[in-house]
Amino acid sequence: MAATTQQQQEQSQGSSGGGGSKPGMRKPVFIKVDQLKPGTSGHTLTVKVLISNTVLQNKGRNAATSQILHRGGRTRIAECLIGDETGTILFTARNDQIDLMKPDTTVILRNAKIDMFKGSMRLAVDKWGRIEVTEPANFVVKEDNNLSLVEYELVNVTEE
Repeated sequence: MAATTQQQQEQSQGSSGGGGSKPGMRKPVFIKVDQLKPGTSGHTLTVKVLISNTVLQNKGRNAATSQILHRGGRTRIAECLIGDETGTILFTARNDQIDLMKPDTTVILRNAKIDMFKGSMRLAVDKWGRIEVTEPANFVVKEDNNLSLVEYELVNVTEE
């Protein structure tokens, strides 16, 4: 009952503008790479960038195509191997994100999600998330636990 009363107080403070903090804001819960699961989103992680390889660099040929692809007229995609002390995973960086994902850089990924590509997990940050370059982390990346090497299979279960 005490928890319900506390929630009601927080909701009334958030809607009336009192309390001093923005409504809907909460402290991020940082997780480790080995806690990532297929089909999940909203992750906040601190990771080191190990490798960054550009896999697509497409320039628009005419104005209509370039507006569809990207405001700058080109689409760039890079696969980056990122990790922390629990493991590694491939991160798909798009366009301006590539400039932040340089090798030996430590970044904070906010609101990251897991995409499935050919049965394996890839981490990505879409327009609702953010990538921040931060101070160098003091952990050693565990490179022998690459979650992107685990292959998953979609199984449909029918109830009888």
